[in-house]
Amino acid sequence: MEPGEDAEALSFHGDEEIIEVVELGPPGPDDLADEMNDVDFDDEGAEEPDAEGWETEDDERVEDGMEVQDDSDVTFSLHSASVFCVSLDPKTNTLAVTGGEDDKAFVWRVSDGELLFECSGHKDSVTCASFSHDSVFVATGDMSGLIKVWRVDAKEEVWSFEVGDLEWMEWHPQAHVLLAGTADGNSWMWKIPSGDCKTFQGPACPATCGKILPDGKRAVVGYEDGTMRIWDLKQGTSLHVLKGQDGHQDPLTCVASNQDGSLILTGSVDCYTKLVSSTTGKVVCVFKMENMAPKAPASQSEEAESNSVESLGFCNVMPLVAVGYLNGTLAIYDLSTQSLRHTCQHKSGIVQLLWEENSAVVYTCSLDGVVRLWDARSGKMISEYRGHSAEILDFAVNKDASIVVTTSGDHQAKVFCVQRPDR
Repeated sequence: MEPGEDAEALSFHGDEEIIEVVELGPPGPDDLADEMNDVDFDDEGAEEPDAEGWETEDDERVEDGMEVQDDSDVTFSLHSASVFCVSLDPKTNTLAVTGGEDDKAFVWRVSDGELLFECSGHKDSVTCASFSHDSVFVATGDMSGLIKVWRVDAKEEVWSFEVGDLEWMEWHPQAHVLLAGTADGNSWMWKIPSGDCKTFQGPACPATCGKILPDGKRAVVGYEDGTMRIWDLKQGTSLHVLKGQDGHQDPLTCVASNQDGSLILTGSVDCYTKLVSSTTGKVVCVFKMENMAPKAPASQSEEAESNSVESLGFCNVMPLVAVGYLNGTLAIYDLSTQSLRHTCQHKSGIVQLLWEENSAVVYTCSLDGVVRLWDARSGKMISEYRGHSAEILDFAVNKDASIVVTTSGDHQAKVFCVQRPDR
């Protein structure tokens, strides 16, 4: 996507709020193919975290002074407050970026915790941080909406932009294009490093979660009013809108897609998970735990136990999906029968889950500060890893599933070398 390309490729206009949309269609000899450099189109499956929403009561934390078992191999301790987000560089999995409540983000080496550089200049908690698909750039975003992009090899800032309060941010899977959702309901897309931008106008409520689909041409965005939209990134139009009975009754908390982008999962504060066809925009089925009644309205029961869907994802090797709930339940559903296969109970709320790329093993991190590995075929826990003295707020798994990197309310990030039994 070079400046001299024809008009059918990219048409951006600097200061306009809503302008022509990026051409992310099938690459031709003179457009996206040059930039993508034969990048593998497989979905990396990395869900961008939504850690800024986590505030835990003192009783969720491990008691001060308690000796904590530490299974970690490396501890990164340069943050001075809760560490909200982490991402591994996709190309080599040797670098991590973390962002925290101390308004700081750092890029550091996973093998020994050595600091490479600080992503300085943020003025609020850094809640989003991730590498581009080729690890050339790293983007950091804070709650106030200041987004910065850094060139990793040069360790220098190459672009910054300020939007409204930031809800989420993620890179395009094949190009140097960044997408973000804000509290005013808009989703923004920028070409990096030129900064040419466009916006997608959502409803007048926060765009709470979002994900670019694996084809790179569409994005799914969830909103606080319970609606979900699938956007055409070329035309700038919403291809499908789920609302009312088809949508959720409470804010969306997370979205995910399967490897080919044909199916989408949506999760919500209403405790429902919906499986949606990205082609038709229709709900294929609804997953709901039988023993989980929908959340009682505040007017009826102020003290009703809080619960919501916090994280979800598709297994790449079997027709399974995993859903993690705030009450500590991990549910494994079978797509072929659209039924509940296993429940795996945690003592405290699940913050995030991730599937191994090439197996039916799912990882969870929770408010008790523990990472757990589960065999989704049997529903049994494989192993657990401890080391944090407070809740885990985000984590990442490398491609060969040998390393887990976690961030926590204890101001630390940790690297765990995961033992892989023959499975």
